[in-house]
Amino acid sequence: MGQDDMLTTPPEPGAKPQARGGNARATAMLPARRKEIARKAAEARWRRREDEGAADEGLPRATHFGVLKIGDAEIPCAVLENGQRVLTERAFLRALGRDERAKSSKYVRDGGAVGLPPFMTAKALEPFIQSILRAPSVPVKFRPPAGSRSQVQALGYAAELLPEVCRIFVAAGLAGKLTKQQAHIAQKCQVLLDGLANVGIIALVDEATGFQAERDRAALEKILAAYINQELLPWTQRFPSSFYQQMFRLLGWSYNPLEVKRPKLVGKLTDEFVYKQLPPGVREELRKKNPPNANGNRPYRHHQFLTENIGNPHLQNQIVAVTTLMRASRDRKHFYELFRSAFPKPNEQLALTLPDFDMAK
Repeated sequence: MGQDDMLTTPPEPGAKPQARGGNARATAMLPARRKEIARKAAEARWRRREDEGAADEGLPRATHFGVLKIGDAEIPCAVLENGQRVLTERAFLRALGRDERAKSSKYVRDGGAVGLPPFMTAKALEPFIQSILRAPSVPVKFRPPAGSRSQVQALGYAAELLPEVCRIFVAAGLAGKLTKQQAHIAQKCQVLLDGLANVGIIALVDEATGFQAERDRAALEKILAAYINQELLPWTQRFPSSFYQQMFRLLGWSYNPLEVKRPKLVGKLTDEFVYKQLPPGVREELRKKNPPNANGNRPYRHHQFLTENIGNPHLQNQIVAVTTLMRASRDRKHFYELFRSAFPKPNEQLALTLPDFDMAK
């Protein structure tokens, strides 16, 4: 009996023909040959993983992940490192009442191939797609967040696509163009649209993923970098005498341009009409950089901490605007009305009792 015959073992009872043949071939091989085949297979797997990893390197990674709740629908969503908001493909299909295993396909229109999701390839939707669709409908490939259990690339759609798809199905349903099998999709879409009626999809995704706080913080950092100077600037006169002259006139005070020390109310009004009108966060940062001393006075002028190219020009424009409004006002009540009209602040009303503050010098 040869060496190959000695390695042959009988097939297991009840095994399928393919398994019986595979087992027979495996057992008929020499140990060295089996080892060589296993080694080449392992190398091939590693090469595929390296190739997939290299391809994934160019994909944006999801930095924030969460679950978007609209009505009774729960849709996993993500914010990518490039700022794009996406809904995962399976969740998108599930929200529409479609099979999660549906595959993306191509839809040809106007002589060119246009990538469309599988849930939008029905012929009846074509006229509504042409008139309604504005958001990109091509699937977005991205990498899951670092540290997640799944490190393979994920597939999703731009979050802005969801409300547009819903409008397409609802419009097609109202026009009587959908089949009985598609009617439930229009119903689902109407529920989703009702949930999105008062809140934008981008805001919902940012809230669900926790990106909202980081977005606001990044925006604030960008504003502060533009407005706040890292070094203290030398003092220069930013508020012209006409600013104080008009303020004193409206308050019924006599104005002396040589008087350096002014009533505390002047500082309160300057803060209200000028510094509070700078972008959100700037005034707060100025107050941190220039805190009051033991006597309750700030050692520097706030404008000494503003940048020369953006911060102080904005300040100057605000001073000119306020001075113009004061000059055009008959009295302080008239000025408050003009100011509220020119610089409205939501949920905040300027107190008409400001002149009743302590005016002690």
